[in-house]
Amino acid sequence: MIRRAIVLALGCALSAQVLAETVLIRGARVHTVDTVGTLDDTDVLVRDGKIAQVGKAIVAADARVVEAKGRPLTPGLFGGLTALGLEDVSAEIGTVDQAYTPGAVVPAQPMGLRPEFDVAYAYNPASMVIPVQVVEGVTFTMLAPSAAPGGPLIGGQGGLATLDGHSIDLAPGSKSLFVALGSGASPLTGNSRAAQYMLLDQAIRETRGALFEGERLLTVAGRETMAKYLAGGRVVFYVDRAIDIRRALAFAKKNGLKPVIAGGVEAWQVAAELAAAKVPVLVDPLVNLPGNFDQFGATLENAARLQQAGVTVAFSISGDASHMARKLRQTAGNAVANGLPWDAGLAAITANPAAIFGATDRGRIAVGQRADLVLWSGDPLDVTSLAEKVWIGGDAQSMVSRQTLLRDRYAPKR
Repeated sequence: MIRRAIVLALGCALSAQVLAETVLIRGARVHTVDTVGTLDDTDVLVRDGKIAQVGKAIVAADARVVEAKGRPLTPGLFGGLTALGLEDVSAEIGTVDQAYTPGAVVPAQPMGLRPEFDVAYAYNPASMVIPVQVVEGVTFTMLAPSAAPGGPLIGGQGGLATLDGHSIDLAPGSKSLFVALGSGASPLTGNSRAAQYMLLDQAIRETRGALFEGERLLTVAGRETMAKYLAGGRVVFYVDRAIDIRRALAFAKKNGLKPVIAGGVEAWQVAAELAAAKVPVLVDPLVNLPGNFDQFGATLENAARLQQAGVTVAFSISGDASHMARKLRQTAGNAVANGLPWDAGLAAITANPAAIFGATDRGRIAVGQRADLVLWSGDPLDVTSLAEKVWIGGDAQSMVSRQTLLRDRYAPKR
């Protein structure tokens, strides 16, 4: 027992040393995603989990040196709106926690809304799905509750998670409310998109003290949660059709909400209005065919047209986002191939989503930022490039995942 305690103590001490390691990344092509742009043959010094210095010929006697040899260095990548740490196997209900479906367990309150539902309480930083994304450069993601059959119109709350394998606290200031609109949400509201605003309007009136006969839509906790967002809180609207985006903008302005558009397949059609309102949009750059009647305006140039109009653009995969988060950089490459400037493509998976969700401590390579960094074999937006080293908060991440283990186990022996 004593021997085991000593081993554990030594392990903790060694872990602390590793976490506090000072690293000098020397001679990289540094894509800062900041005002200074891209810097060739540049050094980055990491100390105490943050970027301490960026420049030429940095000297740090206490640092472990990583020779970049001109390879690209970027901020850690955004994984999109996902259920990473909330879902391991989608077909196994015991590993799926991102949606609230009261009707599946107890009789559901008709049209009840539960904005107080917060997926952060189910987040598992040790999920086996997370390392699969980290080894390909993904260091943070937005935990996003999803609307599900039998669930409410307001999906609940989520926030930015750091994918370091142990942190359970979300990034300060990143908490957001998620609301589904359009035809996809119609089954949640009596098969009418008109009913969506009827219910949202009643929820807001309840929050502001209006009394209604019969059943309320909100619990006491729900009204308290809604009150926080009515004071300028961030609300993510899942919506695709141009006219529905316009209505969401008007609704948000009327009620003092800070809107973010997610999906936004037809957002390019209302780009001027989005830019004027300074409302950011998260799109899937690969959506080029209508999947339903809300997406007739689908185009691969969506991101480029939004960016050209002055809209802040970020990316999120629309299907199987949790397991495919690592592919988001490739979709950024597709957006670049369809007119988006390369720097804007990288910003859409680094600095932009960090800024959109209030995480000012990440997404750029600059002094004082978190040392969430990725060293690449080549162009990070190229499908053939690999993440060679990943740091999260200055901590070098293991480049082993379930998939790499399976690859090594079953690869033909030479």
